[in-house]
Amino acid sequence: MHRRGVGAGAIAKKKLAEAKYRERGTVLAEDQIAQMSKQLETFKTHLEEFASKHKQEIRKNSQFRVQFQEMCATIGVDPLASGKGFWSEMLGVGDFYYELGVQIIEVCLALKHRNGGLITLDELHQRVLKGRGKFAQDVSQDDLVRAIKKLKAMGNGFGMIPVGGSYLVQSVPAELNMDHTVVLQLAEKKGYVTVMEIKDSLKWERERACHVLDHLLKEGLAWLDSQADGEPQYWLPALFSELSSRDVTPEEANQMTP
Repeated sequence: MHRRGVGAGAIAKKKLAEAKYRERGTVLAEDQIAQMSKQLETFKTHLEEFASKHKQEIRKNSQFRVQFQEMCATIGVDPLASGKGFWSEMLGVGDFYYELGVQIIEVCLALKHRNGGLITLDELHQRVLKGRGKFAQDVSQDDLVRAIKKLKAMGNGFGMIPVGGSYLVQSVPAELNMDHTVVLQLAEKKGYVTVMEIKDSLKWERERACHVLDHLLKEGLAWLDSQADGEPQYWLPALFSELSSRDVTPEEANQMTP
């Protein structure tokens, strides 16, 4: 037997039903969006009241500041986005991170002849705190990371390289790819690395290891000790605490390169 085809009336009814479902779905979606928008506005109002009440705590206490920024993030508000915005005017956080960014640049420039533009986040934190004095606002490493991200967005060479559970802060526009990052991570424990260590640990060919190390030397990010026992050692001054802590002149630095 042949099945009877669907009539034009049935097709029309089906299309009408589908249109009604779509219309109903649109109405529900609009209601949900309206409710969510109302909830966000209410939350934002409460957040503004909270910020006004705890203004001094947010400005002076780094943990309090991080918690507040996380609260803002839940509604898509960035209290650091504008120096003239509501949050910046109310809390002064725009000025805080601007001033912190200037301090970071000053520290990095002062040490560039020594470390080539790489510094551990720990050392940067210590030097920033020392420069601010004991009566200044508290600054956490999280504050530094946020300020560095702002500097990075400005395109002036700043960036962060993950090393040993923390970061190396890069303050020069050197081109560092994943090979360079892996070698920096390998040197993290001792402060230096050799060609043989790279070959054994990373299973690289000698040419690849030498290419990476030569680039680090060229950019001033590594120093070469060609008189070391065994084979030449490539020192990363940003990772070598004793070298980083004493006052090394450019002349002394030149003695470590061939």
